[in-house]
Amino acid sequence: MPPDPRSNPHFRGHEEAVNSLYQAARSGRLHHGWLLAGPPGIGKATLAYRFGRWLLAGGQTPDLAVPEEHGVFRRVAAGTHPDFFTAERRVNEKTEKLQGEIVIKTIQEASAFMRLTPAEGGWRVVVVDGAEDMNVNAANALLKLLEEPPPRAILLLVSAALGRLLPTIRSRCRVLPMSPLPDATMHTLLADYAPDADATRLIELSEGSIGGALSLAEGGGVALADLVDEALNAPVKPARAQAIADNVARAVEGADKFELFFSLLRTRLAARTRAAARAGATHLSHNVTLWQDFGKLQREVLGLNLDKRAAIILALEQLHRS
Repeated sequence: MPPDPRSNPHFRGHEEAVNSLYQAARSGRLHHGWLLAGPPGIGKATLAYRFGRWLLAGGQTPDLAVPEEHGVFRRVAAGTHPDFFTAERRVNEKTEKLQGEIVIKTIQEASAFMRLTPAEGGWRVVVVDGAEDMNVNAANALLKLLEEPPPRAILLLVSAALGRLLPTIRSRCRVLPMSPLPDATMHTLLADYAPDADATRLIELSEGSIGGALSLAEGGGVALADLVDEALNAPVKPARAQAIADNVARAVEGADKFELFFSLLRTRLAARTRAAARAGATHLSHNVTLWQDFGKLQREVLGLNLDKRAAIILALEQLHRS
C-alpha cells in the first residue's frame, strides 16, 4: 500500500499538471485557488500535498520534490506544520463516526487559518480534500474565501466529482484536470506497492486509478470482479444469486465488500455500455437506468442499514430483466 498522500514522497505521471504548478509558482503570479480534478485514486491529493510542501520549503526543483528528511516534509506528514491546514470530512466527536460531508465549521476554521500571518514567513496552504463533499453552507463559506483571498495564502481543492461543486467555486479557481494513469505507469506503481498482485487484471479493472487498483488487490476485488462479470455475461439462476450474495456478505465484516461489489458492478456495467455505444449499439437506456438504480440501492442499503444479501440478489435479478 502506498503512503498516505500527506506523507508520500513518491509521485509518477501527470507531468503536465506538475509543470503547470511549477511554472505558475516560478512566475511570481501564483493563483490563490487551484482545483485538482479527475477520477478517484489517480494521485490528485498526493500532488496537492506535494505542491504544498514544496511551497513551504521554498522549493526550486521542477518535480516539486521535498526530501523525506526535510523538516517541512516531516511536519506536514505529522499534521504539525503551522502553515499547513487540511479540510476534509472528520470524525464526529459524539458518534465517533466519519462525517458524511465537510461541514461549515471545518471551512470556517480553514478561513480563519488562511487569514493569519504565515508563521514561518512564507505561505499559508490549505488542502480541501474531497471538495465535492462540502455541504451547501460549507461551499458558500469557501466561495467567500475565494472571493476575498488573503495574501500569501493558497487553496488547493481536490475533487473527483467536479460537477458537484458550485459553478462559482469552479470559476474562481484555476482548474487543473488530471487524467487516469497510463498502463505503463500503473505497472510501475503496482510493481512497487503490490508486487505479488495480478497487475494486468488490476489495471483492466481499475481504469487508470492506482488507488482503485490497490483497494482491489487488498480487498479481494479480483475475485469479486469475476462474480460481477459472471452476472453481466448471462442471467444468474436464483440458487446461484443466493450463493453470490452469501459469498459477498460472508467475505467481510461491515460494508466494505458490499460497497466494493456494487462499485464494481456499476463500473463494469458502465464500461460495457460505453463499449457497446462505440460499436454502434442502440437501446442502451436500460443500462443507464440500471447504473442509476444500483447507485440508489447501494446508498439506501448503507444509509438505512438494510439487508445486503437481499440487495445483491435484487440487483442480480434486475440485470437481465427486459
